[in-house]
Amino acid sequence: MTSLASLRPRLPSPLQEIEDDRFTRYGVGLVLKRDDLIHPELIGNKWRKLAPNLTAAAGRTVVTFGGAYSNHLRATAAAGRLLGLRTVGVVRGQELAGRPLNASLARCAADGMRLHFIDRSTYRRKTEPKTLAAVVRAAGAEDAYVVPEGGSNALAVRGCLALGEELRDHADVVGLACGTGGTLAGLAAGLGPDRRALGVPVLKGGFLDGDIRALQQQAFGGSRGSWSLDERFHFGGYARTTPELDAFAADFESRHGLPVERLYVAKLLYGLVVLAQEGHFTPGTTVAAVITGRP
Repeated sequence: MTSLASLRPRLPSPLQEIEDDRFTRYGVGLVLKRDDLIHPELIGNKWRKLAPNLTAAAGRTVVTFGGAYSNHLRATAAAGRLLGLRTVGVVRGQELAGRPLNASLARCAADGMRLHFIDRSTYRRKTEPKTLAAVVRAAGAEDAYVVPEGGSNALAVRGCLALGEELRDHADVVGLACGTGGTLAGLAAGLGPDRRALGVPVLKGGFLDGDIRALQQQAFGGSRGSWSLDERFHFGGYARTTPELDAFAADFESRHGLPVERLYVAKLLYGLVVLAQEGHFTPGTTVAAVITGRP
């Protein structure tokens, strides 16, 4: 197995100051934490969450989970190719097995990931020990190292501590788009006193609060850091967007020359603009937006 260090991640990731009148008119500073520049293929929080898990895998096959458009599956497949690891992706939706692969899953397959499709009912129960064992057995990977959906487990949460530590001297509030909550759980723990993390969930459902608390319990034995969630900016749910969000993202790209990923990053930036307008940030506050991906 090729070592992770040989992939030469760019850590700490760069900070980029942004002049944007939608913040400066309220006395608020905006900086971008460019985690999208950590590695060209293991982008953003994917590196931070996957690296400790790949180390723990110690050369074994890695089995993980995701939907048909999962960024996590793509990152895991790329890591397998780069490091010489076998990977298996358990994909939600048995009905997809007989169809042509979409671009996301085709990229996973091209990177050497073996895809195993399961029905949605079984997928919902995948964290139950008996169901997980049956799925892994059916995928022919009994001896594999299992990484959960989104890569979020105790190792991943501890891997994201460094994100908070890198930002604690540069921002008062750190905004992050959230899928499974693992990055926010680690970020908040690493920020230190008098700093807080603000999560913008990209899925509907209101379940993340409990998930983040559980992840911090697993990683640290209890709650760590100051964090909150604003559930208003999911734009219909995961993998959903709207003309309004697309227009906002295109405008941000035009203003700042930064390609804006729509499913996570655009929702975060939109939410931060609204919060600034609502007076959520006191004058003199510096807000950091974590850029976790590219289009």
